[in-house]
Amino acid sequence: MIDLHSHILPGLDDGSSSVAESLEMARLAVADGTTHMVCTPHVMPGVYQNDTASIEQAVQALEQELRHAGIPLALYVGADVHVTPDLPDRLKLGKVPTLNRSRYFLFEPPHHILPPRLEDLASRLTNAGYVPILTHPERLTWIKSNYDVIERLNALGCLIQLTADSVIGAFGRTALYYSEKLLDEGRVDIIASDTHGATRRRPGLSQAVVAIANRCGEDEAYNMAVKRPGAILQNQLVAPIGKVSAKKSGASSAGHFGGLGRLFKSGSL
Repeated sequence: MIDLHSHILPGLDDGSSSVAESLEMARLAVADGTTHMVCTPHVMPGVYQNDTASIEQAVQALEQELRHAGIPLALYVGADVHVTPDLPDRLKLGKVPTLNRSRYFLFEPPHHILPPRLEDLASRLTNAGYVPILTHPERLTWIKSNYDVIERLNALGCLIQLTADSVIGAFGRTALYYSEKLLDEGRVDIIASDTHGATRRRPGLSQAVVAIANRCGEDEAYNMAVKRPGAILQNQLVAPIGKVSAKKSGASSAGHFGGLGRLFKSGSL
């Protein structure tokens, strides 16, 4: 599986606090079936002053530590990019990294306040050739009274990424409700861990992938965890799947994963 959203780089934000913790996060991710992970520390002016150069350097350092430890996890450069009015310019200048130098980037609005002109910013970004991936909308507290904003962002071309723990109820009933609503409407493009630590918000996608397979079918679970993330890392075209009827499927469907329960029980794909 491919995890496009992680805070595994040590000491850059509120994620991993040390190299040792990063290595343990990598071990947990690999044991769960993740083979590729994008390192996406927060980029938040005035709070987390990360930029492309510092993130690239941190990824290279962690890659070396993974090689020494014999942990088979491929790392890529990215960022969890917070909304700012000058974001199109910062992307164009290369100050903020996209995912593996592609047209795609993680686009994170504030959790508790709907920022003004968010849709206008999304339009400017898509018109400039970028594809925003709206991170964990199910966890935004303003989704309750502004679900139509999520719908319009999706219509503008923003991809939708759910947090794996939301799908299995670990972020509470509201996040679970909106995860299932977005899944049932066929809006969800990607599932990612948004892992922040080895004990707190641990890495792992498998439980969520099983839940999505049971709800939407194994083909769509595969698309969210492997096919679309892989295409994004290769900068291939991934259009938002938009509002369609999600396919319902029983656990008997083998699909791309060939029996999710058996594969994840063994910890490999």
